[in-house]
Amino acid sequence: MTTVLNPAQAELLKDEKAYLADLLATLTTFKHPSEDLADLRQALLQLDELFLIVVAGEFNAGKSALINALLGQRVLAEGVTPTTTRITLVKHGDTMQETIGAGGIAVLTFPLDLLRELNFVDTPGTNAVIRAHEELTREFVPRSDLVIFVTSADRPFTESERQFLEHIREWGKKIVFVINKRDILASENELREVTAFVAENATRLLGATPEIFAVSAKGALVGDEPGSGMSALRAYVQSWLDETARLRVKFANPLGVAEQILKREDTRVAHERTQLQADTEMVDTVEREMGTYESEVKSELHARLAEVDNVMLRLQARGVDFFDQKFRLMNLADLARGDRFRASFENQVLTGVSDEIDHHVQSAVNWLVEKDLRHWQQVASYLLQRRTAVADGLVGQVTTDFDLRRQALLDSVTQSAQTIVGEYDVEAESRELGNAVETSVAQMALVEVGAVGLGTAITLLVSSSALDVTGVVFAGVIAIVGFFIIPFKRQQAKTRFKEKIETVRQNLSRVLATQFNSEADRTVNRLKEGVAPYFRFVRGEKERLESVEKSLSNAAVQLKRLQTRIGMVFGK
Repeated sequence: MTTVLNPAQAELLKDEKAYLADLLATLTTFKHPSEDLADLRQALLQLDELFLIVVAGEFNAGKSALINALLGQRVLAEGVTPTTTRITLVKHGDTMQETIGAGGIAVLTFPLDLLRELNFVDTPGTNAVIRAHEELTREFVPRSDLVIFVTSADRPFTESERQFLEHIREWGKKIVFVINKRDILASENELREVTAFVAENATRLLGATPEIFAVSAKGALVGDEPGSGMSALRAYVQSWLDETARLRVKFANPLGVAEQILKREDTRVAHERTQLQADTEMVDTVEREMGTYESEVKSELHARLAEVDNVMLRLQARGVDFFDQKFRLMNLADLARGDRFRASFENQVLTGVSDEIDHHVQSAVNWLVEKDLRHWQQVASYLLQRRTAVADGLVGQVTTDFDLRRQALLDSVTQSAQTIVGEYDVEAESRELGNAVETSVAQMALVEVGAVGLGTAITLLVSSSALDVTGVVFAGVIAIVGFFIIPFKRQQAKTRFKEKIETVRQNLSRVLATQFNSEADRTVNRLKEGVAPYFRFVRGEKERLESVEKSLSNAAVQLKRLQTRIGMVFGK
């Protein structure tokens, strides 16, 4: 189409093309459905194409005859059976020739001046036997600038026509209704009844009363022009040839396509936002649970390890009291005999210590292992509930790339968590953690644990420390002439004993805290690693949707501005 545009029109054309190109690029990056992208590409190309009129309706409604009547010549074949078996584009050409183009679309050229301004599309009937062409028709309609919907006077506004019109309505196309074969009606009253029936149903379907023309295409072709009603329809179509009206529609229709696509994208994004909100809440819940787990472990662990600490403090107190009682002149003979002193020390100071330490440490081990398991079970339950909800939500729905990726990740992390819970051996985990604690104590050079157990090893260390202290002190006592120095040596023994026991207590406390905290950290880190892919997906999709929503909002604002400019440039 060659049209000389004024500066305002040329600027508007440039801006609209740039807008559609940008929108196409944006939606492509958003992985928008390919069908809509194809429609948008076609809308962009439409700005450089001729004005396009699609003629649709059931077969035998007289669509081909109507186009022939509008053209004033029998260009298309007519008949009572479906003569139009494929979409046919009628356009200007130097000779009459039909070729089959891409997608099986027929291109019929004809040397008629009217076709220089207008292209017609003849479509298979909405109820045609060859149903495969309906899909092509539905893809072709979005390209149109005007739809002439033909219904027959003897069966007006059928159910299949209504269904087809619903699809056309989605694109916001200008629809003109033509009641063909008016000549078969017996009277003007019947014609008014049919016209009223079509008007009522069309208004209910479209939300506004469309232009309706009652014609006899066959009558016009055989020369009964005055009685055919075609003159009014021709005048209406001719009015579309007015440059301003034609350009206004030409500029507005691509934006209409863009508007519908933006609405669908808004709907898709809203769906993803709703789904992602539930995912985000689940992620936040799991993260809160992990934070609660960590804080609870630290809080409860402190109390549990304090039990071991208290055992050592009570042992220290009994040891000091033991030295007060035994380090006296009257007990000099016992002090001189190490075996008697050891037996007395073990009986009065160490009895029950080994069992107490083992009990409290094993209790802490069991507590942490069970807490780990409960934590995994809880997280696995959250994931399973979310996976089930997502799967149920997809039943009967058209799945998007977002849905598929989300479902796959949920399946993966849920399965991993369930596997860990299912294979969790509490006894083995307790044994492993207990061994790790003993190994850590040994590595800290506190004591050789070996096969005797932690509690026994600690009591042996304490006993050895006591003998070391008393042995050194006692040697000093024997060497001194006069026993008045015994109180001083007793205090010296108590001080050294307390120092050694304090060192053991602090080191033991530090090693146990380090080992248990390390185990708790391992559980949290393992859990974080397990759910990390899904968490990253949720956060990434949240950021992506925020970007998409911002882009769609900007696109909608620009669209409204362009539509306003069209009204200003071409008039309302």
